[in-house]
Amino acid sequence: MDTRGVIDHITQWLADYAREAGMSGFALGISGGVDSAVTSALCARTSMDVLCLQLPIHQAISESSRAIRHIEHLKKNHTRVKSIIHDLSGVYDTFVASIPSGEAPQGLALANLQSRLRMSAIYYHAATHGLLVAGTGNKVEDFGVGFFTKYGDGAVDLSPIADLMKSEVYAIGAELNIDEEILQAAPTDGLWGDRRTDEDQLGASYPELEWAMTYRGDDENLTDRQREVLAIYRRLHAANKHKFTPIPVCTIPPRLRESKN
Repeated sequence: MDTRGVIDHITQWLADYAREAGMSGFALGISGGVDSAVTSALCARTSMDVLCLQLPIHQAISESSRAIRHIEHLKKNHTRVKSIIHDLSGVYDTFVASIPSGEAPQGLALANLQSRLRMSAIYYHAATHGLLVAGTGNKVEDFGVGFFTKYGDGAVDLSPIADLMKSEVYAIGAELNIDEEILQAAPTDGLWGDRRTDEDQLGASYPELEWAMTYRGDDENLTDRQREVLAIYRRLHAANKHKFTPIPVCTIPPRLRESKN
């Protein structure tokens, strides 16, 4: 991959899209992970406005500290980068407390709720400042296994790195001098209040999933682990197919639109 060429291409694409949309720049959430770090750095290279949002919901201290250092680094190198900390812990707690009695809170539903609350806040601040919401999903997450929340972190105005495999995002991050701690940190969505990583949830690492996403060979020649990874990928891809396709619309047949006398 021509890493520098890809960086320049995405930077120009972002700038062109924002100008054509009549917007002054971009807003996005900064998690302390590599995807949001790379996306925000690419947005900052456009020399347009960039609003970096920290939206903690009982966030792990280690994740917050990585995000803070990254944002401060961007501010030192790009004059139009600004940041806001908008703690959503109270909003989340209020919602959980309002769940009707007798209905037990469900883990996955609560995790997705956090993502949707954050995206609501990002869109609020983006609208306030006249900015586009930049997505931070990579190709494996967005088009491979669907590892994102529908109408949460999947609800964006444009996706700068969604055609990059996770390994390519890391390569871009290294070229952009992203903090080494961010590059070395185990990927996590930070939605569960514990130390579980993306690999813990998915059952396979990103390099394994990248392999499965592009594999077109004969399954009979695979190792046991390769078969397991391929099965994991195919199961997740099928289960999350609804995230990759447009919302289904019930089309009314012309014959039913005809007036009946």
